[in-house]
Amino acid sequence: MKRTLVVGVDGSPESRAAADWAAEEAVRRDLHVHVVHAWLWQPLAVPLVQDRGVEARRAQEILDETRAELTRRHPRLPLTAEVVPDVPVPALLRAAERAEMLVLGTRGHSALAGFLLGSYGQQLIASAQCPVVSVRARHGIATPGAAGDEVAAGDERAAGDERAAEGERAAEGEVVVGQQGGAEESADVLRFAFEAAAAHEAPLRAVRAWSLPPVYAYSPGSMWVAEQLGGLEPFEKAALEQALEPWKAKYPEVDVVAHVEQGSAGHVLLSAASDARLLVVGRRIRESALGPRTGSVAHAVLHHATCPVAVVPHR
Repeated sequence: MKRTLVVGVDGSPESRAAADWAAEEAVRRDLHVHVVHAWLWQPLAVPLVQDRGVEARRAQEILDETRAELTRRHPRLPLTAEVVPDVPVPALLRAAERAEMLVLGTRGHSALAGFLLGSYGQQLIASAQCPVVSVRARHGIATPGAAGDEVAAGDERAAGDERAAEGERAAEGEVVVGQQGGAEESADVLRFAFEAAAAHEAPLRAVRAWSLPPVYAYSPGSMWVAEQLGGLEPFEKAALEQALEPWKAKYPEVDVVAHVEQGSAGHVLLSAASDARLLVVGRRIRESALGPRTGSVAHAVLHHATCPVAVVPHR
């Protein structure tokens, strides 16, 4: 069975950007693309005119437009598409159960920085068992209108080509990955990052951020002991190199830069990934009374990174 990449679409500019990115990635990784549009007829308990047939046709049109555009740009890309009769989160989680990754679109920067992902995106990233890639819509790029808009087919093709050209310009630079904890803990995250760097023939920057434990801030004596042992930064560098060692051996063609910096992980990663083509971070799978969560580092980069962000679940 061919490995699959799932992308969720809803007709928005954000989802078209996600579909564009997903197709390009599938070509690089020799993956099958499965496009999913979740649509469930839910009559509203308010006095609004609704037409189930019209909405069903629009749902199919969204899927057909996306499939036609991706097929036009990538004629040999293995591609399937379906309208799933369910709400987005469970529909996409089921579709991605055996997928290599799930790709979602997210809005660009705005004043409401805490709401860039939307509730569906946050739930999917926190709950999916496979890596989830969040792709931003790019500013200033025309996109096809909704059904009924007077947009010619030639204009739609031009919009798609412009998105593709913009994507090619953006797909430069390093793959950046955040490494935390020990070698075993970060193995899944590093595996995904090395695979991406190899597929893109791109250099990889592995970033490990560190900060002083609270005990050192209040104990000059403890700080002196740490300095006598060579300081904390050499320890962090050694931990990063140990985690990278097996993956550098497996992917000798990937040029790796080990980056250790003092500071909060979110700030250090965002700075390192300012010109990256992809930022990869981990999300620990843990049981919580509050439900699944993305974690503070993933939350920070998802809301503020300008490049696509991959969140990889790990134990």
